[in-house]
Amino acid sequence: RSSQVVTQAAVAAPPVAAAPATPAPAGEAPPAEEEEAAPTGHTITSPMVGSFYRAPAPGAQPFVEVGQRVEVGDTLCIIEAMKMLNQIESDKAGVIAAILVENGQPVEYGEPLFIIE
Repeated sequence: RSSQVVTQAAVAAPPVAAAPATPAPAGEAPPAEEEEAAPTGHTITSPMVGSFYRAPAPGAQPFVEVGQRVEVGDTLCIIEAMKMLNQIESDKAGVIAAILVENGQPVEYGEPLFIIE
């Protein structure tokens, strides 16, 4: 009877460059600035996975702008999912403090879309 011995050579992981560690302090500053500038308030999240649209049609005026007052039930955006256009309405009255998603961007379930103060 013949037996075969299979030997596998250990593959060394490529060395990690030390260069990315150097810019880390510079990388820490922008998140701190973002935290300071981040608006606080009520967050409207996506109820589904789909594509985010700020306006009812290409070239049309957006439903809302930053600084605009909204009431409960006002349409904030459209999320297209499975070729269906779903209007997303405000569940809180207030002022739009931030729009967190770009027009046409894909969004995930639970992803923050707007902040209302």
